[in-house]
Amino acid sequence: MKEEIDYARYDRIRPIRWTGDMLELLDQRKLPFTVEYVACRTASAVAVAIHALIVRGAPAIGIAAAWGVVLAARELDATAGAIETAAEAAERLEPVMQQLNAARPTAVNLAWALARMRRALANAGDDWRTLLFREAQAIASEDLAANHKMGKLGAQLIAKGSGVLTHCNTGSLATAGFGTALGVIRAGVAQGRIDRVFAGETRPWLQGARLTVWELQQDGIDATLIADSAASHLMKTGQVQWVIVGADRICANGDVANKIGTYQLAIAARYHGVKFMVVAPSSTVDMATPSGGKIEIEERDPGELFGVGGVRTVPEGVKAWNPVFDVAPSELIDAIVTERGVVERPNRVSMQTFFGH
Repeated sequence: MKEEIDYARYDRIRPIRWTGDMLELLDQRKLPFTVEYVACRTASAVAVAIHALIVRGAPAIGIAAAWGVVLAARELDATAGAIETAAEAAERLEPVMQQLNAARPTAVNLAWALARMRRALANAGDDWRTLLFREAQAIASEDLAANHKMGKLGAQLIAKGSGVLTHCNTGSLATAGFGTALGVIRAGVAQGRIDRVFAGETRPWLQGARLTVWELQQDGIDATLIADSAASHLMKTGQVQWVIVGADRICANGDVANKIGTYQLAIAARYHGVKFMVVAPSSTVDMATPSGGKIEIEERDPGELFGVGGVRTVPEGVKAWNPVFDVAPSELIDAIVTERGVVERPNRVSMQTFFGH
């Protein structure tokens, strides 16, 4: 079986570009019909872009936030005169980091990346500007390397000739490149393990329909789109052997918060004998959160449910509830794949063994 992966073929998209003067973010609200980058010259602009889903995906928003701190440091020099010490810079940058952190509360990668930027400042001397820049670069490059490794590790779990179903978007668009769950799918296709790829549309933002199938199309990977509500029926037909998803936060007991709809996929997979795989970098693991019940679940504007593509489909006066994430309990998960290794049938003990401090 072919083990080498042509990353250039299966990794063509970059949602985050640092130009040296600004951060350019691929506007994922406009895909797949318009490929357009939004220029962010301030940290506030980055925070707005994260909240507005111009950039999305747990690893990607962490990377964007790190570059936002670099932009904020440049703003300090431009507006308040030269700041000499790292301690003074840390004090002045803290409100900016809090603003960035508040943009999306559920995904732990955002807080993780900002914590790294704080540590870089804490260990810096007069060269704190350079260290912030290097830390942002490192966060991005380490994510890409982790994705390549997770792709191989996850693909090794999949038998030749399998079909897979994925949810939301976990590819290059959601990361520094290659992707988490979609990286496993790319690796599995490249190695001849995966014959069939299905993607749920992922209402209400349609990340599967607008982003995932578009990404796979760029790579020449044939994917079949299904309605979210068709997933259980698809599993019943025997066409899929694995459900493969990403994560926005993984708890100390192995519970996983991910895009709304993940929980019901995990339930259906267990009922139909389909394996369930979660793929995320170790930065997504939050050992300080004991279980999924302790996670703040972000809720967005109910109006996002009232239409598709700007066209209203719901009568006036109807109420809506719009949670963005749900939690799949660890007992429904067959494998958590990180760059550190694979945790099979995760629980509190195995998570502590892999990620405890």
